[in-house]
Amino acid sequence: MSGPRILVIDGNVAEVRARQLAALGYDSGTGYARVLHRLDASLKIDVVLAADGDVEFPAGGLEQYHGVTMTGSALNIYNGGAPVMRQIELAKAVFAAGVPFFGSCWGLQVAVTAAGGEVRANPRGREFGFARRIVLSDAGREHRVYAGKPVTFEAPCVHRDEIARLPTGATALAHNEFGVQAAAFTWRAGTFWGVQYHPEYDYLDIAAAAERYGETLVGEAMFRDIVALKTFADELRALQANPADSALLWKHGLGPAMQSEALRLLEIRNWLGAKVLPGAARHV
Repeated sequence: MSGPRILVIDGNVAEVRARQLAALGYDSGTGYARVLHRLDASLKIDVVLAADGDVEFPAGGLEQYHGVTMTGSALNIYNGGAPVMRQIELAKAVFAAGVPFFGSCWGLQVAVTAAGGEVRANPRGREFGFARRIVLSDAGREHRVYAGKPVTFEAPCVHRDEIARLPTGATALAHNEFGVQAAAFTWRAGTFWGVQYHPEYDYLDIAAAAERYGETLVGEAMFRDIVALKTFADELRALQANPADSALLWKHGLGPAMQSEALRLLEIRNWLGAKVLPGAARHV
């Protein structure tokens, strides 16, 4: 008997996915699926490329899935266009189908917009590499998505947008100085848990993102020059090879939630355990 069925919505357009594939050997949708399989090898996972065109599902439609996740993306909600609008409409369909929904970064932004919230360019600028000093709210400390997570932690991130307004009834679960870092809400028949950072990213993902953005990050004064950016990427690759490298962990200010893969991936694991697996068990 196969395990729960998960739909991964890849938020990127083909050009960005091609650059990811060249740098990492996998794109955002495939990378997310790989992480989900590491957490539960029994999952049956489909990946759809919603930014490229309308998505057609096999018989059973969205209702055949026990959970839906949405990846990050280089797109921006407020720039509009067909690749953005298709994903907002798909998110609305996920909510209408009542399938448990989880999103990282872009996934949070799309879900918030679909449910009536607002996303804007962050006036504080870009948050890149690691989201620092994420602090759980009182609600976050009690929420199942953060069961076992430190109250304050770092997480991989790359974005320049923020949640300006959450949907009616939504609960902010975590913040830092860049704004809302996690939220949960129900809308129509569905439930959504999402984070502004990327628990699915490892050090290699951030190193590759640094090199893809390159001069953009230097121009935004996130790195003094390309040499400094290359050093950053090299150090992250060294941490991937040796996650216990105390000198690099200290240099980059990384605490337990980055030192432990289990803690880094905890939000996704908790979502699977709380929202996906119980629903799948009821339909056996």
